[in-house]
Amino acid sequence: MRIGLLTDGGYPYTAGESGLWCDRLVRGLAQHEFDVYALSRGARQEALPALPPQVRQVRTARLSGPADDGVRHGRRERRRFAGHFGDLAAGICAGGDGFADGLYGLADLARDHGGLHAALRSEAALDTLESACRAPGAHRALRGVTVADVLGVADRLEHALRPLSLDWYEDDALPSADLCHAASGGPAALPGLVAKRFCGVPLLVTEYGVHVRARYLAGREAGLSAPVRAMLAGFHGRLAAEIYRQAAVITPGNGHTRRWQEKCGADRSRQRTVHPGMEADRFAAVGESDDAGDGHTLVWVGRIEPAKDLVALLHAFAEVRKEEPAARLRLFGAPAEGEEAATYLAHCRALAAQLFPDEAADAHAVGDNPVSFEEIGGPETPELADAYAAGAVVVLSSVVEGFPVGLVEAMFCGRATVSTDVGAVVEVIGGTGLVVPPRNPRALADACLALLRDPERRARLGAAARARALELFTVEQNLTAFRGIYLELISHSPVQREAVDADGEPLPFAHPAEAHVPGGWAGGAGTHMPSWAAAPGPGLVGAGSAPETGKEAGR
Repeated sequence: MRIGLLTDGGYPYTAGESGLWCDRLVRGLAQHEFDVYALSRGARQEALPALPPQVRQVRTARLSGPADDGVRHGRRERRRFAGHFGDLAAGICAGGDGFADGLYGLADLARDHGGLHAALRSEAALDTLESACRAPGAHRALRGVTVADVLGVADRLEHALRPLSLDWYEDDALPSADLCHAASGGPAALPGLVAKRFCGVPLLVTEYGVHVRARYLAGREAGLSAPVRAMLAGFHGRLAAEIYRQAAVITPGNGHTRRWQEKCGADRSRQRTVHPGMEADRFAAVGESDDAGDGHTLVWVGRIEPAKDLVALLHAFAEVRKEEPAARLRLFGAPAEGEEAATYLAHCRALAAQLFPDEAADAHAVGDNPVSFEEIGGPETPELADAYAAGAVVVLSSVVEGFPVGLVEAMFCGRATVSTDVGAVVEVIGGTGLVVPPRNPRALADACLALLRDPERRARLGAAARARALELFTVEQNLTAFRGIYLELISHSPVQREAVDADGEPLPFAHPAEAHVPGGWAGGAGTHMPSWAAAPGPGLVGAGSAPETGKEAGR
């Protein structure tokens, strides 16, 4: 079957986790064809890497920067735009059912008469948006809206709605797909909504982090005014609700994401939790080794940023050192990117130097600090697995977390863990590690001390954690889940393209559905046939079978 894969700032241009799972999906389901429709965040994301042969084409559209398409609408089209944008703006500012009608009306206008860039930035659009803010029933936060607020929101709406104006809805593009698979919510799923609305292509939405939640947090961190945050929250919230309403299946990556989706209107009956698939092989050597790591060392692995709350971890380690003077803390991270990350790293280094002055064994030895900041890829830790192998206990101290990738990696390595109760941590750990409240250094220290002092408990928890990770979080389980969902969705949907070859012979799929059923009865190379199904030998012809036809009957 042909899959239209919709991505936003990830695959195929970036190597982060959002791009990796898409790459594993495409390479793991090689029996399908993939057309990738990517929304990029800048020109530097558009250097196309080598892709597997099942990727037929990649189409890219940029959501940032100028995008004047030169389209200017006539009087009739401007009247249509005013009505549809008015419905959209009313839905953003006051709720109601008009949001979806306005969205699809704008999509229809763009399909008929070209892009919406100029219309969305016109004075009429600004007046409509300002009127919606001041209309009865509008959100209370919009009472103090200013012209600058309206201009800022209009600019962001133009960027977010650019997918409506793309040329991806021609007959040889999304309408020819058997299924649209959006790799995230938000603008990435907009082309899928249009294809569903006008072409009947079923939509599958996967979210490993909730787009709405990310927009809420981004608005606060960017210091936007209350009216701007309220309007953007209204837009992204209404868009998410419509995406969940139209999706045939929604696949959250964990229970934390699932609950957010339900709050935004997702129907439980169409949700299927599919955990991210991670490569277990790269951690197999550590996980299967008899070396349990240094029993006095705590390890932290991740990106150094305020959300990881290394300050609380350092204060917790100060309590650990009071009880266990031989304890060490090794912090492994990637090089700090951006001014905020570099500032936070410098702050943590200064705090560690203040809390733990360099220590020396005697008057002739060089002092050493029990806390070390190390980069993965350095001489002592050339690989990520080496970081987890460096200690006996892995610590996660975050105050904000979605799906804790580092925690799963530690589980693959068979390490006992201490984690804060944020995001999907409890769901992931499942009783195979210790969990404490966030922002509580004393509780974090007590849990670390309990494991440092009990090697047998560490071994039991580490073995249980590795078994759980291998059962739930591998690439194989992820591919199996999506393989089944693809077949289920296409079995209930009409064919979107030619189903016969040049000679008129049927071509429903490159591989029949029964070829994907677990087990060997479906045939193929290496298939084991049970003795009772084998063709009888000479002189052993049974009722209803014959030596010459037994092999054919088994097909």
